[in-house]
Amino acid sequence: MSLRLQINLIIAVLMSLFIGTVVYQQIQDTRSSVREEIEGSNQVATQFLTRVSWVYQVSGLGGMLSFLNQLGRVRANDVFLYSPAGELVYASPPSTYKSGRDAPQWFARLVSPPLQRQEIGIGDGRMVIQANSSRAVLDGWDTLERLLWIGAIALALVNAVVFWLTGRVLQPLQIVIRGLKRMEQGDYQARLPALTGKEGRLMSLAFNRTAQAVADGAAAQKLASEARQRLQENRELTQMIQAHIEEERRSIARELHDELGQSITAIKSIGQSILQHPDARDARITEAAGLIVDTAGRMYDAIHEMIPRLRPFALDSFGLGDALSDLAGEWRTRHPEVEMHLEVDDPLPPLNDAVTTSAYRIVQEALINALRHASASRIEVSVRVEADRLVVRVGDNGVGVPTGWDQPGHYGVRGMRERAAALQGSFELGAGHDGGTQVIARLPVVAQA
Repeated sequence: MSLRLQINLIIAVLMSLFIGTVVYQQIQDTRSSVREEIEGSNQVATQFLTRVSWVYQVSGLGGMLSFLNQLGRVRANDVFLYSPAGELVYASPPSTYKSGRDAPQWFARLVSPPLQRQEIGIGDGRMVIQANSSRAVLDGWDTLERLLWIGAIALALVNAVVFWLTGRVLQPLQIVIRGLKRMEQGDYQARLPALTGKEGRLMSLAFNRTAQAVADGAAAQKLASEARQRLQENRELTQMIQAHIEEERRSIARELHDELGQSITAIKSIGQSILQHPDARDARITEAAGLIVDTAGRMYDAIHEMIPRLRPFALDSFGLGDALSDLAGEWRTRHPEVEMHLEVDDPLPPLNDAVTTSAYRIVQEALINALRHASASRIEVSVRVEADRLVVRVGDNGVGVPTGWDQPGHYGVRGMRERAAALQGSFELGAGHDGGTQVIARLPVVAQA
């Protein structure tokens, strides 16, 4: 139901209550006036006819009958004359006032008082005076009917005027509703004109501000959605690039180990063969052969140090736990002054290559940061499975989280975070228990295909 109809309904109900109150009061007044009229007329008629009973004594029944015929009707009373034998010899004529009409029976029952009946003894006969309220009730009904017609006409006119006025007053609301419907349909550029009246101006200003806020929010949401889509695409691309890089590292490490390592070993063997040959008596040849052997040895050692950094063979051959053990042992050898603890769940569940590689690289980067930048003297590494997540923790007692780690040019921490995010995992960098730095990465446990 519209607001306009609701206002009209309220006005109609209030007016109906008012008219009902007036009608009720009119009925009560009619009842009181009818009662007073009937009681008064009955008493007057009784007293009058009692006084003239001498007519009967002077001229008998015939004279009384002649008197009554000349008298006619006595106000709102019916007069009946009975002979000494009980025979009805006279009845007063009906009232000519509004003859042929009567009030509805329900109304007559509602306002009529108890009928007054008086009997007067006249000689051996009797005269009955019966109160008749039909004409007084009819007057009350006519008055009430006029009042009802006036109330109905007034109700119709007032409601028509109110309906017209509310239509004009609520016209700004219709404009607001049309604007809201446009916004509901997705037209966030909908704006209202300056409405009339103080409230109209306030509504138009509030609507336009709200519409602008909704439009800005929709634009921001669209930009955020596009940004999330681009971020997801970038992460997928990053994961593909990282997978490709790891594959290239694996291929390069294998080539270094198989091809270049064998070639360097062959060169070193040739140098040693020259040194050991009994005909090698030239000092320059001996010096050159020794230089070849030394250089080949240094190249071999450099390659074998480079291969684990490119791609540890233990990661492909034995799994994450052994690869981390080799990594920790390598760092202990390089930094014997640092206390390092490694705890890995044994056994770990089957992990796919992306999770294994990401966990290893996160630990590797965290160790580099702790040893090279945090000046830590103790490092604790733990790899555990909690629920459906592989939780990697690396904590140290160093100088704490470096300032500006998220600024451009600092790619170590950002790389760890992106590795975790690319796998739909999480990454946290914060203060450790000993005031140093703690890295926590939670990666989904994905079974090997």
